[in-house]
Amino acid sequence: MFGCKCFHWKRIDNLLQSEPDYFSLPAPLPDWPPGEGFASGRINLGAIEVVKVCRFELIWTCNLSRDKKKVVSFYKPVGVPDGFYSLGHHCQFNNKPFRGFLLVAREVTFSDTEGTNFGRPINSPALEKPLDYTLIWSSYDGSEENYDGCGFFWLPQPPEGYKPLGYLVTGNPEKPDVDEVRCVRADLTDECQAYRPILTCCSKISTFPFQVWSTRPSHRGTMGRGVSVGTFFCSSNWMSGENLSIVCLRNSNPELHSMPNLEQIHALISHYGPRVFFHPDEVYLPSSVSWFFKNGALLYKAGDLTGETIDASGSNLPVGGTNDGAFWIDLPSDDRRDTVKLGNLESAKLYVHVKPALGGTFTDIVMWVFCPFNGPATLKVGPVNVALSKIGQHVCDWEHFTLRICNFTGELLSMYFSQHSGGEWVEAYDLEYTEGNKPIVYSSKSGHASYPHPGTYMQGSAKLGIGIRNDAARSNLYVDSSTNYEIVAAEYIGGDFSIEPNWLQYMREWGPKIVYNSRNELDKIINLLPMMLRYSVENIFYKLPVELYGEEGPTGPKEKNNWVGDERG
Repeated sequence: MFGCKCFHWKRIDNLLQSEPDYFSLPAPLPDWPPGEGFASGRINLGAIEVVKVCRFELIWTCNLSRDKKKVVSFYKPVGVPDGFYSLGHHCQFNNKPFRGFLLVAREVTFSDTEGTNFGRPINSPALEKPLDYTLIWSSYDGSEENYDGCGFFWLPQPPEGYKPLGYLVTGNPEKPDVDEVRCVRADLTDECQAYRPILTCCSKISTFPFQVWSTRPSHRGTMGRGVSVGTFFCSSNWMSGENLSIVCLRNSNPELHSMPNLEQIHALISHYGPRVFFHPDEVYLPSSVSWFFKNGALLYKAGDLTGETIDASGSNLPVGGTNDGAFWIDLPSDDRRDTVKLGNLESAKLYVHVKPALGGTFTDIVMWVFCPFNGPATLKVGPVNVALSKIGQHVCDWEHFTLRICNFTGELLSMYFSQHSGGEWVEAYDLEYTEGNKPIVYSSKSGHASYPHPGTYMQGSAKLGIGIRNDAARSNLYVDSSTNYEIVAAEYIGGDFSIEPNWLQYMREWGPKIVYNSRNELDKIINLLPMMLRYSVENIFYKLPVELYGEEGPTGPKEKNNWVGDERG
């Protein structure tokens, strides 16, 4: 046997309960409007059907350092429906509200899919028992007389032509029964990747530590067909970049029948549509795109200094192509310019793009916020705040956040908050809510980055207190996206459903490019600092996003990577 010393059961936050404490949203889910497969509890992936299991039995808990934040527990599913089979076990941190799930699967027979060809078995069953198990790691080091409190990790060994989708954990060295799990035919699987580290355990024998990660499909976005199973990856010798020993499922059903129809989309937005709060000192508020156009926005063409007034619907914007610098949008050139910069909160709405995620087992509701102007940044150096005159400002601003909805139930799983050139996924239990299950979004002052909680967020070094401030707070300035929205795209619906406005097809920049010597402004600030701070401040400045050092209008939503891809993070 190999591994570290046994980690014994500890009574920490109900650690000895057979089932974890489950998280639930603040309010019950409504009865969603009728449809085909959305929120039906089961999803047909072609040759197999899957059900989401959210009830678990505790198998083993690993407490490495007696630090509650590092306690990890491993679970097996309970209440698996008749005819369905487990694909592996699940794990998560003990200090987090439990929100885990596992998919269990059954083979779809020809009678289940009569009239189609994607569910017919080819030459072999979709699911098969493993032939055996390989012990990957054990916490038992041989120094104890019994195995109490020890964990053993097993990888199913599949028949030829099949793949394992997860590991099993036991509390003793006896191999699990081969009937406890199923392997899946290789053509019904897709590659997955190690995602977030969960556990690292140093071994007395092995050169490499034992590590556990969550997983996610390698191929994501609107065209990705990989389906997350809810299992974990573990190894004591895996090197980053190598292929994993497990895979995820693949949705081979071209119909994506589990996606919500139009009536269900409206119901989801009505139920979950966030309230977007702007800072009480915000000057540059959002508006609708049509208000911006109606109030004198101009279209410029390279080589022509005369701007053309944009039609209220954007019908005279050049559509298609790429961002070649041939056209750009600007504020009005008359006395309305300074007024339009301030936006118009009464007209503001969220522009919604609905798309499949993780092989159509989830729905991403992406909500875009438009602001006619992005204000200059504020520099923080310790206790001193310096309002920058130009750095960070540009004409027009497009920011977004994304609701990820589970297609098995219609439940909100998590939210993505875009923040300048990056962003973060936040689990549903870490969100703030209002009016039932409506999350709250805080838009930062001047820059409009979105955050899940109020506070000051730093671009730079929070530890040193040096960087660009992003201040977020609640105020009377807000937009309720559950009522003030417009669905601008849902490509998967197909047919005659075409709702994309003309301006969405405009692929050039929503603002002019203005180059100025921001270095002069930065040098003036740096020269006023004590010598001991100057070097640190200079280093942080050079690591900030390049868009802070000049003015360049952003491209529209359809030019962003997340339009067809997955969110970063």
